[in-house]
Amino acid sequence: MKSSAPRSPARIRYLLAVGVGALQAVCFPSLSLAPLAWLVPGALLLLAIGQPGRTALRIGYYAGLSHYLISLHWLLLIPLPVHAVLAWLAVSAVLAFYTAGWTWFCVRIFRRAGSQSPNFGQTEPKPAKERFARAAANGVPQSLWPLICACGWVAMEMGIGRIFTGFPWNLLGASQYKSLALIQIASIAGVYGVSFIVVWVSVAIGLTVFRLRASTGLSPALVPPLAPAVVGLLAILGFGIHQLASREPTQRELLIALVQPSIPQLIIWDEKEKTNRFNTLVALSQQAVAAHPDLLVWPEAALPNLLTRFNPVIYSAVTNLVIPNHCWMILGANDAEPKKDAANPAEADFFNSAFLIEPSGQLVGRYHKQRLVMFGEYMPLSRWLPFLKYLRTINGGFTPGDRPVPFYLGGLNVKISVLICFEDIFPHLARNSASSETDFLLNLTNDGWFHESAAQWQHAVSSLFRAVENGLPLVRCTNNGLTCWIDSRGAMHEVFFPGSRDIYRSGIKFARIPLGLSDDKRGLTFYNRHGDWFGWTCVCLSALAFMKRTWEARQTRRHLQPGRLPSA
Repeated sequence: MKSSAPRSPARIRYLLAVGVGALQAVCFPSLSLAPLAWLVPGALLLLAIGQPGRTALRIGYYAGLSHYLISLHWLLLIPLPVHAVLAWLAVSAVLAFYTAGWTWFCVRIFRRAGSQSPNFGQTEPKPAKERFARAAANGVPQSLWPLICACGWVAMEMGIGRIFTGFPWNLLGASQYKSLALIQIASIAGVYGVSFIVVWVSVAIGLTVFRLRASTGLSPALVPPLAPAVVGLLAILGFGIHQLASREPTQRELLIALVQPSIPQLIIWDEKEKTNRFNTLVALSQQAVAAHPDLLVWPEAALPNLLTRFNPVIYSAVTNLVIPNHCWMILGANDAEPKKDAANPAEADFFNSAFLIEPSGQLVGRYHKQRLVMFGEYMPLSRWLPFLKYLRTINGGFTPGDRPVPFYLGGLNVKISVLICFEDIFPHLARNSASSETDFLLNLTNDGWFHESAAQWQHAVSSLFRAVENGLPLVRCTNNGLTCWIDSRGAMHEVFFPGSRDIYRSGIKFARIPLGLSDDKRGLTFYNRHGDWFGWTCVCLSALAFMKRTWEARQTRRHLQPGRLPSA
């Protein structure tokens, strides 16, 4: 019978990895323990250094799974229990593979130079392991290793945002949203720049701890890994402080009334409640227009019917809001267009859309949501596997829009770019919607799926970085929180309803959005001009480091004595 003793240290590491994942989860709202983010990547690699490849993969996977199961727990609040559990487990299980891949990559390229990992009850290495340790002298030098690990993390987040349509929720840099000086680097490198510096410092700290455990005392050799990371952090903070001190003076303002009806998702689906929920919107809007705003905004999917098929009651109610008060209006509703090249002329494509209504009551603009929610608004592979459409949480699939459509408020000379639902968590999508003529970004969303949970805060925190990246204010109008506006430096305004600490209840908020001169174009940020140059650079550097390590390993094998080398 085989002894189970060698497995015990690995099990201890797996349990510790679960704890590290939990630490990462609490870095985000609602707890927002942001300082812990500076420890997580380094702690995870301390557990994985010196372990075989499969063990490193498992350590990373358990940490990632723990993080996502905790931070995405609000998926369980979707009012469809079976779908909720499946979504929570599936999304967490898939995203955990990214953390596993990053952990394996960092261990793979690590140059040990004969040192061993911290001893969590592990027995003395066997001869085969000693041979492997000699072979592992190839790889990234330890002085550069934290930097390449940070590049690998950014490459991982780039993949999270793009593969299988992407879900870049709770990227590590987003945990630092309260540190305004730090997050200004997003105007150059995107949110990925914030993630990079956090991981660089964290891994440098972890490597310093690793060296301390492997040495008999302090040594000048401990300084090199940490010093460059600290210098990089100080440089980023210096840049951020300069950015915060160089705000442009406000030339003019736009007064926006934001309506948050806070309608439960089950009522939104209830045909019998259509009239009641519409009356709620109208009643709140009547209070809002009494303040004579320039623009009235309703959230995503506010109307109970297709906007393009107004019945007289709905049409009259909407025009009675805008015409007497001479204000513009933007609202969310479904839209339909005849399906192109369809055999049946009655077939239509349905869209999740935003509409612009001018003060005369005429519909003058519409935008179709480009990035749809997988399994909610569309079912992947349903064209080839028709039975999958029955797993969708919304009756009838939506068709994605094909381009951004700016809304121009002619009399006010204001141009707005609209993002619907979770489109505001995609850096590259928001960038494509923002031009030098854009005055601000507007997000219409409905987080009523998740009751009163951390989802609303996490969504707003992710959205916050789109403002910094593009140097534009961002206004959010939601069904049940978090309705607010975010300035171009990332500070949140009008977060709570007046006289309370509540973000979830129904009500109205007013936002005065600073605008430039009417004949001026805004200066574009470096990120807005050049996009994810930093992210793609990190992808390339990570690939080069991996290829170098693989080539060196093959060269080493040729010089080793006969025998199979354990996998790295």
